[in-house]
Amino acid sequence: MVNLSNRLVVRRSRAGLGLFAKVNFKKGARIVEYTGEHITSAEADRRGGKYLFTLNKKTVIDGKGRDNLARYINHSCRPNCYAEVNAAETRVFIFAKRTIKADEELSYNYGKEYFADLIKPIGCQCLKCQS
Repeated sequence: MVNLSNRLVVRRSRAGLGLFAKVNFKKGARIVEYTGEHITSAEADRRGGKYLFTLNKKTVIDGKGRDNLARYINHSCRPNCYAEVNAAETRVFIFAKRTIKADEELSYNYGKEYFADLIKPIGCQCLKCQS
């Protein structure tokens, strides 16, 4: 396992806790993996929660564990990162959408369904929406 403590840090952000870069990342760089327990979609529906990442119709990653640094990446309507499911649909990696500077908060778009269900009712806190 890669030690990310010299590259990433969790700290306060406008949306609660956020994940921040400690170093610069080039566009296209793989930053972190979204990790957690692999569960069925039915189990994910039963559990609910904010840290569920769908891999495919049958499998979801429950990323609620605090060792999953990617869980601290907040939503943005103008993100600097994107999530990509690998070809085998077993892992999720977060990549830099553009150059990211040290001390910049990492963000990606959580998608329409998550936004409609969990963000829109309380109001989006991203920089684009709060500017």
